[in-house]
Amino acid sequence: MLLRMSTLLLRTLREEPADAEVPSHRLLLRAGFIRRAAPGGYTWLPLGKLVLDRITTIVRAEMTAVDGQEVAFPALLPREPYDVSGRWTEYGDDIFTLQDRRGADYLLAPTHEEMFTLLVQDMTTSYRDFPLRLFQIQTKFRDEARPRGGLLRGREFLMKDAYSFDLKDDGLIAAYGDMRAAYQRIFRRLGLDHTIVSAVSGAMGGSASEEFLAVAEVGEDTFVGCTTCDYAANTEAVTTPVPPAAPVTAPALTVHDTPDTPTIAALVDVANARQLGGRSDWTAADTLKNVVVTVHHPGREDEVLAIGVPGDREVDLKRLNAALAPATATLFDDFASRPDLVKGYIGPQDTKLRYLADPRVAPGTAWLTGANEPGRHATDVVAGRDFTPDGTIEAAEVRAGDPCPACGDGVLTIRRGIEIGHIFQLGRRYTDAFKVDVLGADGKPVRPTMGSYGIGLSRAVAAIAEQHHDERGLLWPAEVAPADVHIVAAGKDGQIEAALSLGRTLVAAGLRVLVDDRPNLSAGVKFTDAELIGIARTIVVGRRLAEGYAEWRDRRTGERNDVSLVDIPGVVMGRLE
Repeated sequence: MLLRMSTLLLRTLREEPADAEVPSHRLLLRAGFIRRAAPGGYTWLPLGKLVLDRITTIVRAEMTAVDGQEVAFPALLPREPYDVSGRWTEYGDDIFTLQDRRGADYLLAPTHEEMFTLLVQDMTTSYRDFPLRLFQIQTKFRDEARPRGGLLRGREFLMKDAYSFDLKDDGLIAAYGDMRAAYQRIFRRLGLDHTIVSAVSGAMGGSASEEFLAVAEVGEDTFVGCTTCDYAANTEAVTTPVPPAAPVTAPALTVHDTPDTPTIAALVDVANARQLGGRSDWTAADTLKNVVVTVHHPGREDEVLAIGVPGDREVDLKRLNAALAPATATLFDDFASRPDLVKGYIGPQDTKLRYLADPRVAPGTAWLTGANEPGRHATDVVAGRDFTPDGTIEAAEVRAGDPCPACGDGVLTIRRGIEIGHIFQLGRRYTDAFKVDVLGADGKPVRPTMGSYGIGLSRAVAAIAEQHHDERGLLWPAEVAPADVHIVAAGKDGQIEAALSLGRTLVAAGLRVLVDDRPNLSAGVKFTDAELIGIARTIVVGRRLAEGYAEWRDRRTGERNDVSLVDIPGVVMGRLE
């Protein structure tokens, strides 16, 4: 492949795009890899499409290596299968829906579990057809309320989704392990520094679930690691160590006048100043914060719910939504319609709401909390005596320094990452929904169990750009770069033709080559564009051409050498091995 910049559809930008929020978005726009077509939608320009195709080729090869068979489904799908699974309702506003001219409902597919399940039901009859591993590379759609971060969160994106079908749970575990190892190979080849973390399954369903997160400050996911053991988890999946139930030793509940204390900070100040409960050492951790939310259940009425967390913590809405999935929650704000809910003074005792508490609100623990009256709080409010939660929920924020829930010895550290892959042991959720049975070896019906394995291919382009750039521009890993080498003709006077001739020689040797043969630009502009585009290995045909030399540059290592034109093919091939 020989690409000539004189004819390439390319426009680099000197200025930072005004709407670009993160480095990958800015650089991919500036380097001419993508162009915005609509909110959350991007056109792939030639250089960007080359990178995307390189990633796709790697993923396809690794899926085939673990016995994956490639299929392709439509992106436009009928409603009926999603009604059977319940996900037409569960997805809510997150999916694009439409009607054809006959009034039939369709959706633009966010994922294809239903279609893979129906295909297996249609095409298999007995145990001899299993195990089966299928995958596709397909455009997906989600109606993101706020597309952001360029390719990191869009409304249209390219994904690889794979599914395993086995007749025994041991087979699912083996398939999951094979896919997990394949993902590790894929992300190593893509040059992505990543961490595998425990995760929640969300709308996908299933049991065991792990995410592959590319470490990046701009990542929307936060994840934890332990300072002592190998525990790692998305913060949405972190569990709280539950304290043992304690005998009740606190005196009876006492209500106090605490005017003008609608916040935890104000309450603690007053409690210490007035020595409520005979104490002057109150902290926010001794208080019980009760947050009221509206839960939006797909397909049925909203619910007003109270969440109790220690007062030194906030309710993390991402953790709350993960715990409530497929329902979602928003903060309740219509207190005028509920006079029984006294904002700033809500307590769990005698509440009329369903009440879910943090695991730290264990039986026997005593709290300073609201008295459900304006300007009044209560001390010695004991869980299990004065109130009994309707259940526990993991909704409190996770903090660096929290105890590790796995080993108990270490503490948690927190980092940010970009989700680039997610694998699930789905089990039989979808084969149960569609009643998929095949004939077993004993002649009896057997229901297959499923695994699901997704990679965001277009998002991977952005993740690589986030991890592989510097102040001058992009810096692609060799396996995904749009070309193996970038030849720059630094001037005129035969240098352009010499650069093209060298490029053709390298192409004949099996390399992908980009040649900057633009005739009316200065060497400085060409060098700036070369650094912005980000192909690490550059050959400059310039000042020593008459002597039979060109300059070899490797931006990643900083190497610079004058090399004989005769020797360049061997040098390039040697560096690429």
